[in-house]
Amino acid sequence: MPLSGSLIERLCERLSHHVGEPMDIEHSEPVGGGSICAAYRLHTPAGRWFVKVLDARKHPDLFAGEADGLQRLARAGALRVPQVVGHGEDHDEAYLLLEHIDTGPRRTAFWEALGRGLAALHGHSAPRFGLERDNHIGLLPQVNTREADWPTFLVRHRLEPLVRQARDRRRLDAATVQRFDRLYPRLDGLFPPEPPALLHGDLWSGNVLCASDGSPVLIDPAVHYGHREMDLAMARLFGGFEEAFFAAYHGERPLEPGWPERMELCQLYPLLVHVLLFGGGYAAQVQAVLRRYT
Repeated sequence: MPLSGSLIERLCERLSHHVGEPMDIEHSEPVGGGSICAAYRLHTPAGRWFVKVLDARKHPDLFAGEADGLQRLARAGALRVPQVVGHGEDHDEAYLLLEHIDTGPRRTAFWEALGRGLAALHGHSAPRFGLERDNHIGLLPQVNTREADWPTFLVRHRLEPLVRQARDRRRLDAATVQRFDRLYPRLDGLFPPEPPALLHGDLWSGNVLCASDGSPVLIDPAVHYGHREMDLAMARLFGGFEEAFFAAYHGERPLEPGWPERMELCQLYPLLVHVLLFGGGYAAQVQAVLRRYT
């Protein structure tokens, strides 16, 4: 579906303000690969830009949270992210207008830079786990109410809410919910104490681009301050990350002993997200993890 004339006018206004001179969109073309939003590449006399569009009535705050997350990652200065040009609504359409990233092949140096950069990102901390605002992971609202310790945050604001939703939608059976109830009290003794780390929050391979100069670029974050093993566990869950990435990370910021055994615990949250969004075999993966810990 092409961009509406009204939205094109709004985007021209945003771009004109951004570059400091009147700007027209010469043409736009759909960009594939997204499962949540419609995405377009915009061609202008000042170069190319990227815009995502979705139904503002269904997801009125999604892009505001994503823009905030990108700006937080940019301020950390550890890894490149697309510059946020603007976000807002036009009639029933919400949009997020970003710098366009020209991409290139992923070589070993890319993975090493990504590992070092993620380690630097995790060096940014905060007094408590969470964030002063909520946002989204995919299309799911993500509550970031702050807590003093990681197990409390993980249970109250990551696992419990999604388990309840999955139960209510009949995506998880009663026996699985009971296993979660048995798991929660054990988590306090399974995670070594660490300070909150600034996380990307949705670190699968599709949310990392390789720029034309070979450098890594993070996109589509679900930012919060959490346990840094969450980002590493997400990266391992669906594959696509070479071992050079993990080796570079460990070289800069080694994980605490026992981390391989905790990876599956950290993967329960993204697996629950997929149970709710996609169903299918993800519930079986959740049940397999729970059997090993309960």
